[in-house]
Amino acid sequence: MKTIAILCGGGPAPGINTVVATVTKVFLKAGYRVLGLHEGYKGLFTDHPEVEELTFEKADQIYTRGGSLIKMSRFKPKDEDFSCTFFLRYQVKLLVTIGGDDTASTANRLTKYLVENHIPIQNIHVPKTIDNDLPLPEGVPTFGFMSAKEMGINIAKVVKAEAATTQNWYILMSMGREAGHLAYEIGKGIQSAMIIIPEMFSGLKITMDRVIRLIVSAMIKRRILGQKSGVVVISEGIFHFLQEEDIAASGIVFGQDAHGHPELSDVGKAYILNKIVRNCLEKYGLTIISRPVEVGYSLRCVDPCGFDLTYCTTLGIGVKKLYEAGCSGCMVAVDVHQNVIPVYLQEVEDENGKIPPRMVNMQREEVKSTFSEMIYYLTKADREEASHYLSVPEYFEWENIMK
Repeated sequence: MKTIAILCGGGPAPGINTVVATVTKVFLKAGYRVLGLHEGYKGLFTDHPEVEELTFEKADQIYTRGGSLIKMSRFKPKDEDFSCTFFLRYQVKLLVTIGGDDTASTANRLTKYLVENHIPIQNIHVPKTIDNDLPLPEGVPTFGFMSAKEMGINIAKVVKAEAATTQNWYILMSMGREAGHLAYEIGKGIQSAMIIIPEMFSGLKITMDRVIRLIVSAMIKRRILGQKSGVVVISEGIFHFLQEEDIAASGIVFGQDAHGHPELSDVGKAYILNKIVRNCLEKYGLTIISRPVEVGYSLRCVDPCGFDLTYCTTLGIGVKKLYEAGCSGCMVAVDVHQNVIPVYLQEVEDENGKIPPRMVNMQREEVKSTFSEMIYYLTKADREEASHYLSVPEYFEWENIMK
């Protein structure tokens, strides 16, 4: 019997089960056997893979659920780990990979391996991540992002109400390995006092000093305007760009995940950043209380929102469409008209064959207007009033921080 296999790599995101269920249903209807391969690429290249046969009944049970029926893994195989044993043993015609940029990068290498070894197996990748950082067409999200954004905004709204009620500040740290999409959307959604994402620095070195000055700048600007509370939303991705001396000075000690990235989940980044902010406030004699909030794992396994339920259904159907068109080594995507299109991995890879992250486009009009009109920071015009709070107010002015 003709067989397809599905594996999931990286971390969870809302909508995985919707994609798995949709792919299962459309291929079962066409007479295929559908296998769920547990533990990602680790399962694919082990001698004893854990395989689960998927049915209509299982697909219906998981369609709207968060999390993933297919167990995930961050295992990143080396080229020498590649093998066709699994494909031959189960007579697989199509491998469906579900994951983010690292899973996609491995899928890209695997496709090249299959082609070079004349193995007639197609590989189609479904772009999944709450970070929204895969290179899809402009304005097209990765699945899971919208659900994470909705839940993130709901959490942040409660935090903002708490800040206003207690007249305190909150440092809210949002997931986002390098790109700031999620932090930006959460910050904009609650109209936070300050949004800090890696992309806003536009080539400037990201330092802890700049980050702290931006936070304090927002606090004092709000004080001048008669507002004693606020929320600062920050992307944890800034920690990927800090220099070693900055990280050492902050007391942060990172391990590395299976892909060689700093293991951001190992430390309470909001807590550490808040401690540094509090030290700065004490230095200037400012009686402002700030507290840390982490918004991360609570977003990854929520039930998919209505957008992701319909979007993931489209992507799942799209896998079959691209398969029947003979496509391989591509991501399934949609254009602005919701037409299914392939995005070939070789066309978006970097010079090392990896799939680079899609960053927030700071030149987009709505992004520029958000940063110019919605967030708070000191300017030269505020210097006299800011001097009542700061001995060197010019040090905390936007123009001087961002130059």
